[in-house]
Amino acid sequence: MIFSADIITLFPELFPGPLGASVLGRGMADGLWRLQATQLREFATDRHRTVDDTPSGGGAGMVLKPDILARAIDKVSPEGDTRPRILMSPRGRPLTQARARELAQGPGAVIVCGRFEGVDQRVIEARQLEEISIGDYVLAGGEVAAMVLLEAVVRLLPGVLGALDSSDEESFENGLLEYPQYTRPQVFEGREIPPVLVSGDHGKIARWRHDQSLQLTQQRRPDLLNEARPLDSRTKFP
Repeated sequence: MIFSADIITLFPELFPGPLGASVLGRGMADGLWRLQATQLREFATDRHRTVDDTPSGGGAGMVLKPDILARAIDKVSPEGDTRPRILMSPRGRPLTQARARELAQGPGAVIVCGRFEGVDQRVIEARQLEEISIGDYVLAGGEVAAMVLLEAVVRLLPGVLGALDSSDEESFENGLLEYPQYTRPQVFEGREIPPVLVSGDHGKIARWRHDQSLQLTQQRRPDLLNEARPLDSRTKFP
């Protein structure tokens, strides 16, 4: 099964963008996943290809019309398509590593990129759009947010990163922020690599990394500590 992503957007030329570079791009070229961007204006019916209208009840900005967006969704996701339908929205549930992993285990996703003041609530309900946010801030549109979501998901697909355990100890995978990383040279501007990392003692290294992750998480994201997995359940030794 190939992970298949369909994007509904007013700016299909923005894709694949960074998703077509580096390991994600190679994964696409190798057929590990596919991406298709669809122009929402193709489903407008007037000669100006209008996709929005003023908000009911008054207010600034414009709202994407439900009938036009519904036609686009039905085209790229016909009856029987089991992929989740996602709307990138600042009022959505925050994107988490756990949700990214769930999506990576599925057949793909249909992602709607909002613009203007938002999307008519009726199409959100009628097409069962899952609203997802990438942070507590507002962007001009959902395209960059969709790229963030897809990068978080696609890198988890088998074969995309290469080594199967290359993401096992990254931030959020075990409920903690990732420990500090070092590489040669041994001394950089008077700062040495911590001796434990070059000791060859894998048990001590694992414990040091776990302690560092705990300290960083306590300092920066204490809200994550309740979800942290114990050391022994995640540590692998040669």
